[in-house]
Amino acid sequence: MDKSVDSLQQAVREADRDRYISVLYAPEEKRNALLSLYAFNAEIASVRERVREPLPGEIRLQWWRDLIAADNIEGAGGSPLAVSLISTIRAHRLPREAFDNYFEARLFDLYDDPMPSRTDLEGYCGETASVFIQLAAMVLDPSAARAVAELAGHAGCAQAITGLLRLQPIHQRRGQCYVPTDILAAAGTSVDELLEDAASPSSRMALAAMRALAREHLAAFERGARDLPQVLRPAFLPLALTRAYLDRLDKAGPSSAPAATDISMVRRHALMFRRAWRGW
Repeated sequence: MDKSVDSLQQAVREADRDRYISVLYAPEEKRNALLSLYAFNAEIASVRERVREPLPGEIRLQWWRDLIAADNIEGAGGSPLAVSLISTIRAHRLPREAFDNYFEARLFDLYDDPMPSRTDLEGYCGETASVFIQLAAMVLDPSAARAVAELAGHAGCAQAITGLLRLQPIHQRRGQCYVPTDILAAAGTSVDELLEDAASPSSRMALAAMRALAREHLAAFERGARDLPQVLRPAFLPLALTRAYLDRLDKAGPSSAPAATDISMVRRHALMFRRAWRGW
């Protein structure tokens, strides 16, 4: 196996096991492109964890932004991921504006600003999680992908909100809050209260409202997914696990570590296999 492919596989397997499993159901000739997309997403999503101040994070995002905008493999500095990503963008004619919007959304991760509203949260999810579902669909079948943009929107919101809830204890420790202020206000709490005591009755109510929002988008996705072409299923397969994660979140305490809301590898494979074989 080519070393660059092996490094992509390892990166996705370690950082995003759910998407890694989904790639195994894609046609072999599509897998490297999907791995490059998912490894890139994992790289950008982890920037906040690797910098102490926002500015170095912004510099890192801008480096990637300029590289993609310029379509410049020579400027990749020998990075196997950068070379693979740009090659994937070229080969599958992926829209560069989607990446530009993605970087704009990811700037939010570098700061501790509050999420203003549900609409802003859904926009953030759309430009981060949803866009990668749509890009993966374009890799799998560009013609069929045109019809699933709305479906990818609901899928990405369900997936991203669930992921944010699983990471909420980590965000809380570093003073970050992704629960929109309008949801907090409706629950009778605030960013400061949630960060100080996620177990308070009003904080629990706000987190329950977030889980309900994730389930709302998941239900909308599942209704539309009945007509999802089989060729596009690998792009959506991580959604096979979302309901199970939400069920674990319902039972776990608000300060539980992400591992407490995890599901076994056997169950992950079983849930994805079922959807890959039978659809939704």
